[in-house]
Amino acid sequence: MHLEKLQAFVLSNSDYGESDRIVSLFTLEHGRLKGFARGARNSRKRFGPALEPFARIDLQLNYKDGLSSLRNADVITLYSGIRGALGAIAHGLYACEIIECLTPEGQPLPRLYRLFAAYLERLDSGDGNDIDRRMFEINLLNILGYRPSLEGCSRCGNDFGTTGALMQLGGELVCRYCASTGRNLPKASLQWLSSCLVTGRFGQASCDEGSLQAAGVLLDESLSTHSVRKLKSLDFLQMTSGMAES
Repeated sequence: MHLEKLQAFVLSNSDYGESDRIVSLFTLEHGRLKGFARGARNSRKRFGPALEPFARIDLQLNYKDGLSSLRNADVITLYSGIRGALGAIAHGLYACEIIECLTPEGQPLPRLYRLFAAYLERLDSGDGNDIDRRMFEINLLNILGYRPSLEGCSRCGNDFGTTGALMQLGGELVCRYCASTGRNLPKASLQWLSSCLVTGRFGQASCDEGSLQAAGVLLDESLSTHSVRKLKSLDFLQMTSGMAES
């Protein structure tokens, strides 16, 4: 093992024994990894609030495959704007869990790191909404190589034309020549998802409610297909969304 200084986001943590903590981290340098923080529940000096979910931190650790050993951590930001709003907390935890479930361990993903940082900053500003959530999801799927084909049929390659696509199991998008059944994904939804990949900035790609809902069905199907487990934070996110609408 060798001591390294890293930049990271905390994805989740769990207590271990009487005073220790195991932390899931998404680092700029090594991608996702797990760290063992000895005495973290008792040591305010070494860790303090730095190991809370979606905190952005500088840390020192002895890096190794499997479980690294955390030495100390300093807070860059705790995103107080997110922590002061229930809906923003739900979106932040959801984003953390998606990254934890979909990313490979020990593989640097600097584009996804920057995307995640931009999304948390957007939530922290109080401007986060379902459009931003879906933009985060389609860009995450694109970076990881899981994005559905938005340009044309995944089977024959033909353009979807004005009629849109038919969604199959697993989020596959096909034309009406290759399939006679499936959930309709209108052209407006395909165009909006494509624009989310081009703009690179939250708040720039607008979308009507119908197109957003159709795009959301596709993204939910694609994410669940590639996730290693059911996302626990999704229930919390749906609950807070329902509270905001009522």
